Amino acid sequence: MVRSTIIARTTDGLPLAASNDDDEQDQVKLPEYKQQAKLIFRRVTPQSEPRCSIESGACTLHYLIVDSIIYLTIADKSYPRKLAFAYLSELSTEFARSYPPSSSLKPGLRPYAFVKFDTFIQRTKRLYLDPRGAEALGKGTGVTGGLDQLNEDLQDVTRIMTKNMEDLLWRGDSLDRMSTMSSSLRDESLKYRKAARQINIDALVRKWAPVGIIGLLFLFVVYWKFW
Repeated sequence: MVRSTIIARTTDGLPLAASNDDDEQDQVKLPEYKQQAKLIFRRVTPQSEPRCSIESGACTLHYLIVDSIIYLTIADKSYPRKLAFAYLSELSTEFARSYPPSSSLKPGLRPYAFVKFDTFIQRTKRLYLDPRGAEALGKGTGVTGGLDQLNEDLQDVTRIMTKNMEDLLWRGDSLDRMSTMSSSLRDESLKYRKAARQINIDALVRKWAPVGIIGLLFLFVVYWKFW
């Protein structure tokens, strides 16, 4: 199930809104996970990986970055990633409609300036509490926009970066560095494909060049002899 939700700015980590979790059960470790969320807010920038799942014990922290705003939810480890990101997409769409960048990104905002957004968070959160119920809702029209459309946008959850909280806590890996490494791997893969293509072309040239030269010489001899 979805345990908690926090919305913040990637530019300075300022929290803008959060869910009211006072009525949640089993909150023994929730404060600890919220501290981990603050760590993530300090590490992300607008250029960080836009979607990421960070595993931490019994929970996973999923975040989505849209227009320099980070939407983060703390969910049970068993909660489907696709539903977690569908939930975050719902929040991002409504938050952007209610508080455009001109208001959410302006300097001088106090923490949790948009606390009233919790009303929408709680309403949406209830729809996603039970994975089976949320999936059933997606087949109907109960969720804004329908989960079917969201599932089309998030079909390949394997492309969502997965990280372990220990990497952030103990190794000090930044989310920017993860994004850079991911981009570097894609660039290296592209370079490798180009190099392999050039090697194949060179091999074909070496293989058929002698045949071509001999053919040209033969044609020259025939031309010189008969013309």
